[in-house]
Amino acid sequence: MQLLTPAYHGPDVTGDYLTHQLADAYTDDFMDAVLKLDVTTLIVDDPVKRVDNMTMAWGLEARVPFLDHHLVELVAQCPAQIKLASGGKPLLKRIARGLVPDAVIDRPKGYFPMPALKYVRGPFLAAMRDILNAQACRERGLFSRDYIDRLLDAPDQHHTRIQGSKLWQLALLEHWLQCHQL
Repeated sequence: MQLLTPAYHGPDVTGDYLTHQLADAYTDDFMDAVLKLDVTTLIVDDPVKRVDNMTMAWGLEARVPFLDHHLVELVAQCPAQIKLASGGKPLLKRIARGLVPDAVIDRPKGYFPMPALKYVRGPFLAAMRDILNAQACRERGLFSRDYIDRLLDAPDQHHTRIQGSKLWQLALLEHWLQCHQL
């Protein structure tokens, strides 16, 4: 809780929710419960919405083939250790062999990096500094000044578990609060 000032500390609603969901009596083990939570809560409609938004923006029609409910129900019955074997998606990879080049199947997972947002420098850093040092941010008192100062003093050294910039996330939230005069 180093991010928020003590006035904003409260019950851990998210932690309580996750504890309850991960204690699901209808799952075989912890990992099965995590995967069920992911499918039923965290990514509901996400693939469909993203593909639909991206393709419709360009006048294209697309389908998300792995959302066939029969396929999803079948795979959901597999033990978690099968779903996660060999770095993930072992059944899909096995089916694809011979149909898709091995180089495609075996390549590491990619992402769309934004180096300017991971390693914050120059105009980005100046803008974030302005946002986080603004009178509105200081008066709101939501974020610990010590935490903000630590991020601003070493912007390239504070990353999330998936290597995003903590400074970028904090500045973006604060910018949104300021834009909406909250």
